[in-house]
Amino acid sequence: MIPLPRAQVVASAMLLGIAVGLGAGMSSVLVAHQSVRPDLTIGLIVAVPSLIGFLILIASTRKWMTAVAAFTLAVAPGWFGILAAIQVIQGV
Repeated sequence: MIPLPRAQVVASAMLLGIAVGLGAGMSSVLVAHQSVRPDLTIGLIVAVPSLIGFLILIASTRKWMTAVAAFTLAVAPGWFGILAAIQVIQGV
C-alpha cells in the first residue's frame, strides 16, 4: 500500500514540481543553442521525470517519499508546457 500524505502536501509538491519544470525548461532553452530533434526532446522530457517519479512512487514506504514522487512526476508537464509554448511563439 502506498502511504498517502495530506492532500495539501501532495498539491504543494505538485505545484512546486511544475514551477521547477518551468524553470528547467526556460534554462534549457537558454543554455542549449543547438537544434535537437523535437520528438527526441519530447520523449526525454516526458519519459525521464515520469519514469523516475513512478519508480519512487512504487518504492515509497514513507509519506514524504510519496510527496517527492508527486514532485518528480509534476516536473514533466511544466517542462513540456514551457517548451511547447516556446515552439508556438517561435512558429516552428
